[in-house]
Amino acid sequence: MKKKPKILIVRSRYNDTSHLSKSAISILQQEKISFKEILVNGAFEIPVTISRNINKFDGFIALGIIIKGETPNFTLISQAITNGLMEIAITYKKPIGNAVLTCLNNKQADERNIKGDEATKAVLNVLKPNKYY
Repeated sequence: MKKKPKILIVRSRYNDTSHLSKSAISILQQEKISFKEILVNGAFEIPVTISRNINKFDGFIALGIIIKGETPNFTLISQAITNGLMEIAITYKKPIGNAVLTCLNNKQADERNIKGDEATKAVLNVLKPNKYY
C-alpha cells in the first residue's frame, strides 16, 4: 500500500478501554496515519460496527475488555467476537487488530492495558509489509 492507510478504531465503552485506545492512537500519531474512533456499548458490537464500515477504511483496530464472571457468557461472547472479527478480515481481506482482552479479573486487564499498540502494529505490518513495527 503506497498511500497512507485510513484506520478505524472501534472501542467498547464497557469496562475502561481508554488505556487501550491511548496506546493504539499513540502509534497512529507517530506514523502520521489518519484514523477515526467509534465507541460502542460493549465488545459484542465491535464486529458489526467494523462490518458496517468495511468499505470506508483500510484497516481496523478492535478494542475491548471482557472480564470473566460466574456464567458461561464470558466464553460465548469472547468466541463470538473472535470468530466474527476473523470472518470479516478473511472475507474482505482487510486487517483487524484484535485487542479485545479476555481477562479473569480487573488486575489482568490493567496489566494488559497497552495491548492496543500491539494490535495497531499488527494492522500496519499487514498494510505495509516491508516496514517493521
